[in-house]
Amino acid sequence: MEQLVIRDADVVDGSGEPSYRADVVVDGGRIVSIVKEAAAAGCLRPRAVRELDAEGLVLSPGFIDMHAHSDLALLRDPEHSAKAAQGVTLEVLGQDGLSYAPVDDRTLAQVRQAITGWNGYGDDIDFDWRSVGEYLDRLDRGVAVNAAYLVPQGTVRALAVGWEDRPATPRELDRMRRLVAEGLEQGAVGMSSGLTYTPGRYAGNAELTELCRVVASYGGYYCPHHRSYGAGALEAYEEMVALAREAGVALHLAHATMNFRVNEGRAPELLALLDKAVAQGADITLDTYPYTPGCTTLAALLPGWAGEGGPPEILARLADPGTAERIRHDLEVSGSDGCHGVPVDWDTVEISGVTDPALADHVGRTVRESAELRGEHPWTTVRRLLVEDRLGPTILQHVGHEENVRTIMRHRAHTGGSDGILQGAKPHPRAYGTFPHYLGHYVRELGVLSLEECVAHLTARPAARLRLPDRGLVREGYRADLVLFDPGTVAAGATFERPRALPVGIPYVLVDGRFVIEDGRRTDVLAGRSVRRTPWA
Repeated sequence: MEQLVIRDADVVDGSGEPSYRADVVVDGGRIVSIVKEAAAAGCLRPRAVRELDAEGLVLSPGFIDMHAHSDLALLRDPEHSAKAAQGVTLEVLGQDGLSYAPVDDRTLAQVRQAITGWNGYGDDIDFDWRSVGEYLDRLDRGVAVNAAYLVPQGTVRALAVGWEDRPATPRELDRMRRLVAEGLEQGAVGMSSGLTYTPGRYAGNAELTELCRVVASYGGYYCPHHRSYGAGALEAYEEMVALAREAGVALHLAHATMNFRVNEGRAPELLALLDKAVAQGADITLDTYPYTPGCTTLAALLPGWAGEGGPPEILARLADPGTAERIRHDLEVSGSDGCHGVPVDWDTVEISGVTDPALADHVGRTVRESAELRGEHPWTTVRRLLVEDRLGPTILQHVGHEENVRTIMRHRAHTGGSDGILQGAKPHPRAYGTFPHYLGHYVRELGVLSLEECVAHLTARPAARLRLPDRGLVREGYRADLVLFDPGTVAAGATFERPRALPVGIPYVLVDGRFVIEDGRRTDVLAGRSVRRTPWA
């Protein structure tokens, strides 16, 4: 007898087609049978060890978070309710060109310091891996949800070149090619870049193209955080499209927003650019989160030249009054490339987290508010925070535009990605709320997408980009990564005031046919494993 039958579910199968009522049978971690309209037809209904009455619930494939920053959280927090409770059954890690494999001892320490604001420093983690394959093997010991991995180009550059702003030598470029190839051979699904983050930003387009050719040869995709989301954003998108076409690689644009005042209402221009490229043969997808503010580290706003040499050199420059004044001028007057070419408005930069508890009173305030409470200039506050917290602060940046958000999410190439940073006392609510916020706010309340369209954006489309032959749809033979939600009540619990509140209306989530969320509560099941690149046919 089969393990589980889900009875009388309203199946939204991920294809974008209309829903249908069915009994869905799960066994051995897979969907083994789908009996449509079983009750109405009066046919012999499937039996199982367990039967779940899904009357009034939608059954869909598990959601795929195409842009996650859970690289250490999956190891640190076995429950991982931030994502499991949303119905996420697969996350894509290794984002924005910086993560923890491939590394050696030197670069591991540097990366841990550089992105402590994303993932914490990791004092509670046993870093017993160095290669991509070893990291994926670590996930295979059992985690809350499945995870795929992108080779992080910035980490590769740190390993082969260092943190210097210079072209790679031919020998260094050969080594980077080998590192990317090894990562893909070991199971990575593609390569990411963070082209406003050190040291990945120091790579020229010729270097990136060579690495992307390696990615293309393995059937992977390139996922860039490109060089600007503010001034010159359209040109930055166009640059990535041209680079991908030159390399012959599939392109997935990370958190494809149009932010800052200079881009208000310009989302149609971005989509026209992408549509033209697709019509000419380019393979392009993108992801977004359904919110207007962004989130990153405070150090990310600094100009690129200030990051040369890595975290110790950044701190040394901040400590030097003359150099610090030059940084301030770039931020406040010229428009730092770290702030996407736009002079920073400290009223839009909110401190969302610090690593030193002694600095906690800054959290939840904008930089300007925090500075005014101390009777000092905002740059003085920023400089002190960066030095005292060793580059640890995270921020929300309130620079997005709602109409741009809605326009982009309607596009046929769109997928969902939380860009969820789980660190800090007051993280962005997208980390805990992205997927139910799509379903509750943008589907039910606003009607921006139909339910069937939205589920396709969150399931089958990302599965196709990842080239996963048995995920992303409710189909016989497919893996039983499934979510059951109430379309009338599903909503994000997380808000900017209560960013870690869990969603409502998602009572059941299955990973590999096992309940990780049951009756709305997290179980102790750790059914997640690494999802490795499908070999290129």
